[in-house]
Amino acid sequence: MSEALESLQRRLQYHFTKSALLTQALTHRSYSADHNERLEFLGDSVLNLAVSGMLYQALGTLHEGELSRVRANLVKQGTLHAIAQELHLGNLIRLGEGELRSGGAKRPSILADALEAVIGAVYLDAGFEKASALVHRLFDKVEINPDMPAAAKDAKTELQEWLQGRKMKLPVYTVMSITGAAHRQTFEVQCMIEQLEREARGFGSSRRTAEQEAAQAMLKLLHTVA
Repeated sequence: MSEALESLQRRLQYHFTKSALLTQALTHRSYSADHNERLEFLGDSVLNLAVSGMLYQALGTLHEGELSRVRANLVKQGTLHAIAQELHLGNLIRLGEGELRSGGAKRPSILADALEAVIGAVYLDAGFEKASALVHRLFDKVEINPDMPAAAKDAKTELQEWLQGRKMKLPVYTVMSITGAAHRQTFEVQCMIEQLEREARGFGSSRRTAEQEAAQAMLKLLHTVA
């Protein structure tokens, strides 16, 4: 493993048993078919669960809705991008030539996704306990207390709270298509609520953006029929 990746592991305070997982986590789809999107998907779930546990312990006076909004603030792209920058992930992500020329190494969505992929890679390498410990270290400098402001609701959070308030299952987001050149892609995401047999779609330059657009479209649909 290169010295650069060894240095990253020292910053993470975690050393991979399967080094190939770390390499894959830092590989963008523009570089190789063996890219990091599946690890990102896994890491997103691990991150949300680990942060939920942190907030449950730290903010015992907040109710469910407030906890959801604080969590949304902690796991949003901007926060993950800042952490990725502290780890210098932009210098390590493997990108295709077109993505490199267009500044992909500094793009917030790419860096945030890579961070989630690294978390997913740790989960596969050593299990949830180690991955959760990594998340705790990554957010160690973030002050968490009962008085911290809750983040403004984004569309996904608002939709989640709408469904939870009606004792319904959370929506399922599925990437339906990815079109365009590697450095200028458009994602199409479906938001499905199975209990209501309703779906809505959103488009964006990243999976995150498309999911938010799909959630917003679903909210409009639900408010129309309510």
